[in-house]
Amino acid sequence: MAPPAPGGPQQPSSPSGDWSIPPPAPPQQEQSQPPGPPSFPGQGQAPGQGQAPGQGQQPQPQHQYPQQPGTGGHEQGQMQSSGLSGSWVAVIAPDRQYFAAMMDRSGPEASNLNLPAYSPEQQLPLTGNQITIGRRRHSTGEAPDIDLARTPEDPGVSHQHAVLVQQPDGSWSVVDQDSTNGTTINGAEDPIQPFVPVPLKSGDRVHVGAWTTITLHLT
Repeated sequence: MAPPAPGGPQQPSSPSGDWSIPPPAPPQQEQSQPPGPPSFPGQGQAPGQGQAPGQGQQPQPQHQYPQQPGTGGHEQGQMQSSGLSGSWVAVIAPDRQYFAAMMDRSGPEASNLNLPAYSPEQQLPLTGNQITIGRRRHSTGEAPDIDLARTPEDPGVSHQHAVLVQQPDGSWSVVDQDSTNGTTINGAEDPIQPFVPVPLKSGDRVHVGAWTTITLHLT
């Protein structure tokens, strides 16, 4: 009935004031893995060492969200939606299973978060080329199309978190806008790459923040 107490987690870690869900501690197995080939004095660092997976491996090349026909996997989305007609709807609701997974992966500071006791799901018809996802900036009044600052506010959602982008064939893709806590799809543990459109099909679930799931339906 009531959102989590705003005085709980006091960890606005980004310049925009977005609250950061603490990441899990590094797995001990990875820390105890034996190193690669032995290095000898005078040689540089062995290949593959000192580079965290998924970091620094790809630049963030594309900010041109509208209708990117060649952004990996688009052909698959086109095949899945070919021959289908209808309208797309996004269903937005707290997700208990996703919330539990987030708590398992997060640090102790996230224990102050509580799943809303009651929050009716919202339905938003997807029209136009882009649907923005985030939280309203109370200082300026700027609000996204899917505003997760409404009660119960999801504090793990960035002000500019992600964008749903319509593709030329009528299907949709999601683009993370380098959000503080990332965007995942269909219960995956790893977030999607920022600024890279990921095609969606009817029934796919987009997870943002601490407990919000946005499910796309072709009706």
